[in-house]
Amino acid sequence: MPYTPIVATLGYVLNADASEVLMINRNARTNDDHYGKYNGLGGKLEANEDVVTGMRREIREEAAIDCARMDLRGTISWPGFGKNGEDWFGFVFLIRSYSGTPCQSNPEGDLEWIARDRLMDLPMWEGDRLFLPLVFDQDPRSFHGVMPYSNGRLQSWSYCR
Repeated sequence: MPYTPIVATLGYVLNADASEVLMINRNARTNDDHYGKYNGLGGKLEANEDVVTGMRREIREEAAIDCARMDLRGTISWPGFGKNGEDWFGFVFLIRSYSGTPCQSNPEGDLEWIARDRLMDLPMWEGDRLFLPLVFDQDPRSFHGVMPYSNGRLQSWSYCR
């Protein structure tokens, strides 16, 4: 059977000295599958949109800033991740510079600058703890992983570079 995932972007915006990451605290809607969790910024790709354009649009919509330097850090396939078991495939970016001033919130929740060394202390999807070190490490190679979920629970994680 062909793999037909929802294609998405996920971006982690660094502050000027790269010591903090702009995260969204998904606390605006109690019916949100991500409610109470912290996440990077991003969302679904639109038709006729490449992944870089989609990432820039999502960052602009969610944080009111414009990306200047973005590095593709990797891709992740999330079979079964959606609330109804949908498959997702994400392009993960590190946004190293931007213009503008980030807004404080959006319809999904509050935006917060979090020290990089505190990221793992935040409530987040358990799988995020596995791939986030790859987003921020010094290895110049992109990672490409698969992270199946079933009933909202991580089943496994594997990746290559």
